[in-house]
Amino acid sequence: MTEPKNFNELPVHPPRSRHYRYYDLLMVAFVTVLLCSNLIGPGKSCAVPFAGSTLVFGAGNIFFPISYIFGDVLTEVYGFARARKVIWAGFAAMIFATLMSVIVIELPVNKNESYNAIIQPALQTVFGNAWRIVVASMIAFWAGDFANSWVLARMKLWTKGRFLWTRTIGSTVVGQGVDSALFYPIAFAGLWSGQTLVEVVAFNWLFKVGVEVVMTPVTYAVVAFCKRAEGEDFFDTDTNFTPFSLRD
Repeated sequence: MTEPKNFNELPVHPPRSRHYRYYDLLMVAFVTVLLCSNLIGPGKSCAVPFAGSTLVFGAGNIFFPISYIFGDVLTEVYGFARARKVIWAGFAAMIFATLMSVIVIELPVNKNESYNAIIQPALQTVFGNAWRIVVASMIAFWAGDFANSWVLARMKLWTKGRFLWTRTIGSTVVGQGVDSALFYPIAFAGLWSGQTLVEVVAFNWLFKVGVEVVMTPVTYAVVAFCKRAEGEDFFDTDTNFTPFSLRD
């Protein structure tokens, strides 16, 4: 191979994608919260006295909205396309966790170890969710998170980057509404009465939106920090908003 005579003859390579300092960490945080909320949270039902009555909810509902906060930060700072990658990463992690749970539960038990008599039923109780709940969880997460990211990216264009609170809360209202409206009917239709379904969907929707509202100052702080640290404030002016892509 002959050496180029001048720099103009050097081969031209496409520019590398920009590297961000905190994007990967936010992706890991998002997936971690998502998996923990779906694997650990459903194992416990809570009953808390409130205003003369009792609120009953799954423990995971306290933490699951945090994944939406990470989703808001990712879309606001890095744009829809990069948030899309994170959503697909979370979806793939949920599939793997589900398959692993099924395999671990179905593997033959070593009967020579006495503690397996306790562990196996516990594993089946905590991780052996019915197929309807697993399917409902995956569909609801996928649709809800993409709705959340799409609304936030669009609202950022409409508001010209102002009024962050309107799009973090507005996108959560839509995203969590889609999530709740899909999950509970798919998982429990025919098992619960129509009235119970409506009440549970409404309560969980309002509860998760309430978490977003309370956490708004934290979201502001994280967004501001990431924008300064990354030197990025992405506007999706030319973005292809299809969810079925992994391109930047």
